[in-house]
Amino acid sequence: MQTLNRIRVVETFRAPRRTTNPYIVMLDEALSETDGLDYHRFSWPRAILGRYDVLHIHWPETRLQGSTRVKRALNLWLFELLLVRLRLIPTAVVRTVHNLELPSDLTMHQRSALTKLDTLTSMRITLNPVTPTRNVPNCFIPHGHYRDWFRGFARAAPTTNKLGYFGLMRRYKGMDALLSAYAEARDLDDSVSLDVGGLPSSADISATVERAQATIPGIKSTLRFLEDSEIVRLATGSQLIVLPYVTMHNSGGALAALSLDRPVLVPETEATISLRDEVGEGWVICFSPPLTGATLLNALDASRELTGKPDLSRRDWSDVGVRHRDAFLEAMVERRGSGRRWRRWGRRG
Repeated sequence: MQTLNRIRVVETFRAPRRTTNPYIVMLDEALSETDGLDYHRFSWPRAILGRYDVLHIHWPETRLQGSTRVKRALNLWLFELLLVRLRLIPTAVVRTVHNLELPSDLTMHQRSALTKLDTLTSMRITLNPVTPTRNVPNCFIPHGHYRDWFRGFARAAPTTNKLGYFGLMRRYKGMDALLSAYAEARDLDDSVSLDVGGLPSSADISATVERAQATIPGIKSTLRFLEDSEIVRLATGSQLIVLPYVTMHNSGGALAALSLDRPVLVPETEATISLRDEVGEGWVICFSPPLTGATLLNALDASRELTGKPDLSRRDWSDVGVRHRDAFLEAMVERRGSGRRWRRWGRRG
């Protein structure tokens, strides 16, 4: 009888909370149920001192964050200790590529630490097929859909000519552009409305939305973290979801909207064109910046008679855990060699 020895994996996310990204919650569940993995969530003692074979990284900059200067300094020191451990003890580092660029607000020391981590990476897991490759092995595991996640929540009937936006409101996500384009669209067609919901990343963004709501008719805003039931109501109550990001590569927001059978308007990039081709005609509408009122009205016209559902069959979660396990094994072979020392992680009689 053949058996598969267990690969010891440490993730860089902690136990999911109410506000945790649903992708992480579903991945956490998938990995915990996958045969052949001895799976652990993140803690600094485990990451620095524990015995494990694979460190699986998501958004590594989050491990450097802290609410105070002291906490950020402590996390940077712990991160540097982790880098020493990864150099001294052969460990496969697997990086899931969520964003192509690092956040713009990192310090020089934080950027240096993340650059060092990149040099230790054994495998990159990409979430879409057009992510640029680097000089390390890549494994494509599509970002799973949210159909099961949203199952059971009450849906609203879409309102004609209502635009929607949900998710964290960060500067790069283009809220200024959306509000400006909406004002133009409203001047051309006073039946258009806009519903935006999500937690702003700064007081400036909150003020921008509140000022627009006070001066432009038809805007509704909910400036806080949205519960899943509220996301479902906002998305399904809108005719079209607009994600006016300055740039877009991976977007959980677009997949969430598509999982709720709502079309999306997104900037035209190689990644969004690929998504458009995958899910079926009409569900992903691409625009070339800048976003204008005419762009919004044309997208509403294009989406008005849309029927059926987008094709998300390639994004099922059923084999996500197994595909990650296979990627972890390949990364171990890459990091430490495929000689006799590592044969015990393969299948054997």
